[in-house]
Amino acid sequence: MFFNKEKIFCIGLNKTGTTTLEMVLKNFNYKMVNQEKAELLTKNWFERDFDKILKLCNTADAFQDIPFSLPYTYILLDQRYKNAKFVLTVRDTSEQWYDSITKFHSKIWSDGIDPPNIIELKTAIYRYKGFPYEVNRSMFNTPENDPYNKEVLIQYYDNHIYSVKEYFRSNPEKLIVINVAIKDDYYRLCKYLNKNPLSEGFPWENKTSERL
Repeated sequence: MFFNKEKIFCIGLNKTGTTTLEMVLKNFNYKMVNQEKAELLTKNWFERDFDKILKLCNTADAFQDIPFSLPYTYILLDQRYKNAKFVLTVRDTSEQWYDSITKFHSKIWSDGIDPPNIIELKTAIYRYKGFPYEVNRSMFNTPENDPYNKEVLIQYYDNHIYSVKEYFRSNPEKLIVINVAIKDDYYRLCKYLNKNPLSEGFPWENKTSERL
């Protein structure tokens, strides 16, 4: 049964090392989800319609980024897949995460200095024109004229970390929290996945991921 298979859900927010984590899982021969199909289910997540998300879970062994990393999703996944393991990637600080996501989005959708504004998000092309705007509006309850409001986004990050840890507090063996900037966390992750280490630390790509 699909429900009894071990699945790995990476539930850290984008720009917390999820691409690096994906490389680790691929090196361990996990079948990764089709990320384009997954991201296009953001609207389903926002409407709290998880049917298609769960159906997509039957197509792979490991999952990362949206919609799997979005709030509430991990609760349903934990209830559906009793043998699932969850990996929460974090940055050193919430401020570091904010700087990373705003600088990256500015680089691909704005002037490389300031975070994108609403007009830039509406005209940005990723998956399809305006998709970045839809994702921003779904994820962050920020003012329309300030889509990357620092206070709101940092609170979003902190709330996500707290909520995940609190949910798994009664079943701590189902969750591991890692920082891909910490070498020892690679070995902790390998132990958690029951895999032998393939390197002396987390692998790194030379190019920046183009994901949200």
